[in-house]
Amino acid sequence: MKFIVKENKIDDINADCEIVIVVNKDTNHKWVKDKEDLKTLKFEGKLEECAFLPHQHRVYTGVDSLERDEIRISVAAALKKIANCDYKSVKIASYIKDCPVTNTKAIVEGALLGTYKFERYKSEKNELNIKEFIISLEDYAQKTLNIDPAIAAVKEAEIIAEVTNRAKEIVNTPPDDMTPALLAQYSIDLANELEDVTCFVGDENFLKEQEMGAFLAVSRASVHKPRLIHLKYKPKNSEKKIVFVGKGLTYDSGGLSLKPSQHMVSMKADKSGAAAVISILEGAARMKLPFEVEAIVGACENMIGANAYKPDDVLVAKNKKTIEVRNTDAEGRLVLADCLCYATEQKPDFLFDYATLTGACVVAVGEYTTGVMGHSRELKHSYMSAANKSGELIASLPFNRYLKKLLKSQIADISNISASRYGGAITAALFLDNFVQDEYKDKWLHLDIAGPAYVEKSWGYNQSGATGAGVRMALYWMKDLANKKSKHHKKDH
Repeated sequence: MKFIVKENKIDDINADCEIVIVVNKDTNHKWVKDKEDLKTLKFEGKLEECAFLPHQHRVYTGVDSLERDEIRISVAAALKKIANCDYKSVKIASYIKDCPVTNTKAIVEGALLGTYKFERYKSEKNELNIKEFIISLEDYAQKTLNIDPAIAAVKEAEIIAEVTNRAKEIVNTPPDDMTPALLAQYSIDLANELEDVTCFVGDENFLKEQEMGAFLAVSRASVHKPRLIHLKYKPKNSEKKIVFVGKGLTYDSGGLSLKPSQHMVSMKADKSGAAAVISILEGAARMKLPFEVEAIVGACENMIGANAYKPDDVLVAKNKKTIEVRNTDAEGRLVLADCLCYATEQKPDFLFDYATLTGACVVAVGEYTTGVMGHSRELKHSYMSAANKSGELIASLPFNRYLKKLLKSQIADISNISASRYGGAITAALFLDNFVQDEYKDKWLHLDIAGPAYVEKSWGYNQSGATGAGVRMALYWMKDLANKKSKHHKKDH
């Protein structure tokens, strides 16, 4: 789908179909031309409500406000409504007052995120007929002739949505077609496509050299050997190093603490953290952000076999801490433990880990929301602010000294699960805290994406299945950081 920005009035633009956004019950807006038809259909303009008038080649889509995420949702809903029509082009007004960037980005993101399809394994594929999406800036163009910010916003939104959809593709791919080795190859190929990006892949021998005993234990019962994937985007004159660590369980059976069969379905999604950080790096490189960005992935399978690691085992992590295994299905934190040790050796200015880590987080905040945990209130606040702009839902879960005590082990430095069934998302993060060096604790956030990463029903502009959770919030956060850097630079000069 090609996006075109024009300063022309919406009525002067030729297109096969027009999308009209209606704020709840405001059917008297100047762009509402079919009042009687809408009255007959009892269309009120509520969020996600659509009215398609084929005889007028017009689709009305509702919002409760012109807040940017509601625009994303409404555009996605409108395109879904006309998906089976033979329209080759659509047009829409930008609904802006002063700044052409925010809503233009929202329109493009809603269109691309909402029309994503995973059809790799379908015999018959349904291609989107719409080839051109035209955005009219008539309100803005009456005040200024400069529409360059809107054009730049379109390009940025395209990148953000496209890499989010690439993350969905990784997650939706079945485990036999996205083994640790194949995920590593995907990363190598990606590095070859992008400027200023390199990729290092470490095999099980490398993990042994690095003394990553926890990571190795999780992976050892699988015929598919583990891989540590380390992608680097390093532009010239980068002033900050931002490291993202992703949980890359390409499949999780639960190990000897075997999952019930119904819980094994969708466990291809346990690589969502890996998909997120790889796609975040791709987005940073394509947006040419002025930071060194690294993505570190612990890729492996958690399977059963004669050599599987067992409850009661004691593992030695990269930082020499010993871990008592009390449940082999709490495996992601073991892989992340060693990867976080490796990540802190890169001396990051900021450190984030993404993982589908706990069902407890889904219980706490629901299946649509990411849980964020960490020591720095300022860093959490900035990340949550960026998430809100991106449209991703996020909630902060607080650390406390009492939950930390629940991870004590009688025979090792720490247990891999809490002694209580309560507060599981927080105790999992507190476990990871043991593998972040003290000097990096205020630079680190843990993001539990177990809820939104993979939902087996569609919601908003998300299809059933993978959503690319975590990608957009990270790119919006880094863009905010770049803007602050630019403002400080101008002040200094």
